[in-house]
Amino acid sequence: INQKFENMLRKIKNPILFQGNLKKKNYFEGWYYKMVSADGSCSVALIPGISLNEQHSHAFIQVFVTYANVDLKTIYVEYNKSDFEASDFPFELCIQKNTFTEYGVEVSIENKDLNIQGKLKFSGITKIETSLLSPSIMGYFSFFTFMECYHGVVSMSHTLVGNLTIDGKPVDFSGGKGYIEKDWGKSFPREYVWMQSNHFKNTETSFMFSEAIIPFKAFHFNGLIICLIVNGKEYRFATYNGSKVTAKEIKINSVNYEIKKGKLKLIVFALNEKTISLSSPKNGAMIQSIKEGLSGIIKLQLYENDNLIYEDTGTHAGLEIMMH
Repeated sequence: INQKFENMLRKIKNPILFQGNLKKKNYFEGWYYKMVSADGSCSVALIPGISLNEQHSHAFIQVFVTYANVDLKTIYVEYNKSDFEASDFPFELCIQKNTFTEYGVEVSIENKDLNIQGKLKFSGITKIETSLLSPSIMGYFSFFTFMECYHGVVSMSHTLVGNLTIDGKPVDFSGGKGYIEKDWGKSFPREYVWMQSNHFKNTETSFMFSEAIIPFKAFHFNGLIICLIVNGKEYRFATYNGSKVTAKEIKINSVNYEIKKGKLKLIVFALNEKTISLSSPKNGAMIQSIKEGLSGIIKLQLYENDNLIYEDTGTHAGLEIMMH
């Protein structure tokens, strides 16, 4: 039992590792690598993953490119399940000629709609704070084995070195910034808001936010996880630490939130003008679609005892609003 628990704990503490196995039924796992060039002209999200279900199990890579803030492009490339190879310590995920690690990516995808080649290295990986009772961004919920969807944050921010050639045009990502997170389980939540940016006026700021309706045994509850890092100090607002959403307004392409925890109050406004459809999981099958943009803005105001202690605006923000 101890060995099994140790293995489980090791995986929970290292969310980048492949959390599942290839024998699972109705299961998905996807890694989200976002990279923004230093001049901000190009954002790329690479989402490698696995979809396991009765009808159509396969490995996949979704690519999402925003170029010069005009051109949004996404492709979903399918691979055989047998093309998916993941190893731990050091973590490495290979899907044919594509390799993903904690410290870089190497891609080679030729598709009629998009051709993307190249290699990027990451340095200065910024991890979130963890503890024995809160070993991941999900807090003690990460120990529950019956959740529909699990979430992991691998790096809130890191620096990029290297080039990607996109449709024949080389793009220099050196000096740019990256972000890595992931999801695994059966299905994405029915309703949720997710956002992320590490491009604030204060370059030492990174932010991720997720609020979702979480099925829990026979019930549902609103689950919240927010991580704000400013100059090396982390502010965590989450269901598991007593944070409460005290006001919110959700529209098709914008959201407004007020969140309180003790003496702290966080006001978040986010806006997305351009979005594109991405595939998302339902019972392990990649059959649903969500809308995401990579050029949103996020405005933050942080108060302590009603005194404004931090205010900033983030750009190149990822934003997904899934509401029925």
